Amino acid sequence: MLLHLDFASIFAAPNLKHLMWGVQYTALLTLTSWVLAVALGTVMATLRAMGNPFIERLVASYVAYHQNVPMLAQLFLWYFGFPTLLPESAQGWINAHGGEFIFASIAIGLCMAAYYSEDIRSGLRAVSAGQHEAARSLGLSFAKSMRYVILPQSFRIAMPPFINHTVVLFKNTSLAMAIGVAELTYTVRDIENQTFRTFEIYLVGTVIYLAISLGLMGVGAALARHTRFPAK
Repeated sequence: MLLHLDFASIFAAPNLKHLMWGVQYTALLTLTSWVLAVALGTVMATLRAMGNPFIERLVASYVAYHQNVPMLAQLFLWYFGFPTLLPESAQGWINAHGGEFIFASIAIGLCMAAYYSEDIRSGLRAVSAGQHEAARSLGLSFAKSMRYVILPQSFRIAMPPFINHTVVLFKNTSLAMAIGVAELTYTVRDIENQTFRTFEIYLVGTVIYLAISLGLMGVGAALARHTRFPAK
């Protein structure tokens, strides 16, 4: 029995448009989650560098929670659990303004912030003590020395794991399908239900994920080469 593949129905105008919408929605979800994750991860790594024992334990607890609880469970907690704590007016507003996307962005962003904070923290530890002393000797406050001297160097050092976790974040956006976010995996499944071309559409979806992941890795590798410290 010969395998009959039919990609024509997959790339027909309505389905292709639907597929491209899924790609765009995945890109938007990746971007919003990434901005939240990097911003929060940077803040947490900076706070831990202050050396306050209470803040250290608080941030460490945050990191441990998000690294040990499945992201899908966190998505369910935010989407199904958190809204029940809000007033009905707030619930109505969120539901009217894409609550699935909002909560998916928050859940993925908060989870990945734990990983980014550890990446940045490793970079901070790799910056020599002389850099800290030089910044302070110039009269810079802790905040300014971190902003202008220490953090830029730590980001350069932490670039390889930073890139890896960005790819992980992108791939984890597929979990948002479970709460109804119309990202790429959701649209692939929707097209499969309409066309019954299961192998073809899932192959196309797989190729798209692979292409974007490789693209992110390629861009990241180029950035890593550009920001790499010169060999002594």
